[in-house]
Amino acid sequence: MTATDHALELVRVAAAAASDKLGENILAFDVSDQLAITDVFLLVSGSNDRQVNAIVDAVEEKLRDLDVRPLRREGQREGRWVLLDYGDVVVHVQHEEERRFYALERLWRDCPVIALPGIEPPGAVPADPADDDPRRIDVPDFEALVRDGESDDGDLA
Repeated sequence: MTATDHALELVRVAAAAASDKLGENILAFDVSDQLAITDVFLLVSGSNDRQVNAIVDAVEEKLRDLDVRPLRREGQREGRWVLLDYGDVVVHVQHEEERRFYALERLWRDCPVIALPGIEPPGAVPADPADDDPRRIDVPDFEALVRDGESDDGDLA
């Protein structure tokens, strides 16, 4: 099973809205084979609490334009990790520190990454042209990306 066309449309609109607010490390996973409750996880980082909330507001506004409202919203008051549940799509907007600490990419690394037009995931490698699904791209091992981002004192850069 793969994510529905509706879920793919929503995640692309949400990713574009996040990018417009300078969201970073934007990455979408097709989790439809792993989870029955949703099709896509969208991960976005913000550099501070205000930016996290600005990204959340932009995502909600753009999806509202499509007549879609979140079924559930969690974490907005703190502005460190906000979850927007749209049923088919779950959007995680995280402060950079939470993103590094929880490393959701590691949990979902076996799931296909969804290509987002105009947005390159961190460390992306273009998909094999022989792949019959042009919506997908291959992403290298995120643990290696995290190791590469460590400074001499062991902290992430």
